[in-house]
Amino acid sequence: MLVRRDADDIREIRPRAALGALVCICALLVIVVRLYQLQILRGDDYVTQSIANFRKSLPVPADRGLIKDRVGRTLVENRPSFDVFMTPAFCKGKERDEVIAKLKEYLKLSNEDVERIKTDYQKSWLSKDKLERFRPFLVDLDIDRDLVDVLESHQTEMSCIDLRPVPHRLYRAHPSLGHVVGYMSEVTPEEMDDHPEYRRGQTIGRRGLERRWERDLRGDDGKETFVVDAKGRELDQVTRENLIPENERLVAAKPGNNLVLSIDARLQEAADAAFPGRAGAVVVMEAKTGFILAMVSRPSFDANKMSGRISRGELLQVNNDPLKPMLNRVMNENYHPGSTFKVVTSLAGLEAGLIGPGGTLFCGGGYTLGNHRWRCDKPEGHGALNMANALRVSCDVFYYALGDKTGLDAISAMAHRLGYGQPTGLDLGREIPGIIPDSANLAPEAGSARAQAINAAIGQGEVNVTPLQEAVAYAAIANGGMVWTPQVVLRIESPDGRVLREFQPQLDVANGNGGKLGVKESSLAVVRAGLLAVVNELGGTAYRSRLSDVKLAGKTGTAQVMKLGQKQKLDPTTQEYFSRDHAWFASFAPAEDPEIVVVVLNEHGGWGADAAAPAAARVVAAYYRFKREEAAAALQTPPPVAASAVVQ
Repeated sequence: MLVRRDADDIREIRPRAALGALVCICALLVIVVRLYQLQILRGDDYVTQSIANFRKSLPVPADRGLIKDRVGRTLVENRPSFDVFMTPAFCKGKERDEVIAKLKEYLKLSNEDVERIKTDYQKSWLSKDKLERFRPFLVDLDIDRDLVDVLESHQTEMSCIDLRPVPHRLYRAHPSLGHVVGYMSEVTPEEMDDHPEYRRGQTIGRRGLERRWERDLRGDDGKETFVVDAKGRELDQVTRENLIPENERLVAAKPGNNLVLSIDARLQEAADAAFPGRAGAVVVMEAKTGFILAMVSRPSFDANKMSGRISRGELLQVNNDPLKPMLNRVMNENYHPGSTFKVVTSLAGLEAGLIGPGGTLFCGGGYTLGNHRWRCDKPEGHGALNMANALRVSCDVFYYALGDKTGLDAISAMAHRLGYGQPTGLDLGREIPGIIPDSANLAPEAGSARAQAINAAIGQGEVNVTPLQEAVAYAAIANGGMVWTPQVVLRIESPDGRVLREFQPQLDVANGNGGKLGVKESSLAVVRAGLLAVVNELGGTAYRSRLSDVKLAGKTGTAQVMKLGQKQKLDPTTQEYFSRDHAWFASFAPAEDPEIVVVVLNEHGGWGADAAAPAAARVVAAYYRFKREEAAAALQTPPPVAASAVVQ
């Protein structure tokens, strides 16, 4: 009986033992699978996170490249400053709120700033990348020196806060160069998605050279790594040396490359000082190369202010300014060119053989087509005029008649050959093309092609051009027919001054004629003679702006904002500002062998002869004054002493 009971017990024990063994095997399998996941599949991730628990890496920002003028004057450089960073992993929960409250007090942060910090903090913790919480984000940039002292004295209270030396942009350039150099601002999340090399809190170039040449100017950031405890407090140097390999403690930053511009800083200041208007543009360009010497767009903006944390109120004030200071009027706004466009009609008529170099047309005070009459500024008319004299006195009727004979498409084709109607290609970023109408793209409300040709002949109607296009066109007339692509960068240099890339003059092959104007020299000679007469002969519309020591040639223009017939020719000072005409003067000097082109647009300035031509003359005078001064200085500078020969 006893044996039988033992046998029954044994039969009961065996299933339980088998079940226990199965459970143990399953548990071991789970452990093995988990170990495989931890050590093989995600081993690298956990190693990285474990390292991050005792390491803290802070960026070492690279010095951004300098921007210099043509003779080496520094226009944009870097200055030392301090930025404040927070590492989310080292302040959690209640501690985070305490730290942010202290930052608000010490740095005098606004409620808007506090909300931004909380949002950035939350993004770090919600990121799919678990290491994001160990990466510092920017709290405040470029803080005052006294605030640096305050934060340093409270460093032990806020171990998750780091104060780092960071170079910030210093714009020494004249404020009128704002649209050329651009400014810096914080990179957006969308930009970081497209460019993973950027991190939160970094700045990126906006507008002008800073944006166009971002990759060359930026450089490569470095990194400094420390050993920290669980609170993010740095440990001693010995511990750092033991735990972090020497080559990982500091990765040096590589500074960006420098830009050397064709801009002349002194001439830029002179151009801005010469310009009398509230809004407008001045372009000074080398006639034989297309390189820009000065470029004014007024009003401009403070690049130093825009590159900091400009307040919402200040930014709103800039954006609501009716004069639009953020608008680059040189290349991103177009205007009716008025009578400065008569050179286009002149060349189109001459090249078509519709008028000869000495041919005349009659002005009786107006020109009639159907039931519409276009009038001349001189009601009694100018009588019979050849082309040079028509340009000199700026007779509209002469050009109404010539435009009607030439036709809209021929005028349009010549305008395109001169560089109008398409971007010029200036290396500053986005550029608008302007409007040059032809019979194929006329709006229904614009009237007939014939009527449009009459309007276009004097730079009105649908014709709209930029000041930069005017400079390109007048340079082509001045230099014998070379249509240049304007440029503002002469070369790119390494931080130690080695030339990495040098830019040569470039023809504008987009003009449809391979960068050549392709007109007869006799046609250009007639037009140049008229432009010379405008300034230097009695009765010329810019005669009062002639210079005693250099022959200036050019054309005045008064572009109507309101249609003819809506107003009489009134003194601009008696009109509301935004209803005044635009004042133009496009010119080159010296007339016999042109070196520079100067274009002035005085937005709502009134008459070109009064509000634009005198400014251009002052710019030309300054150019030659500076040139004489530089030549005199060169004569006074002793030549370098040659090294003595060594006798062997």
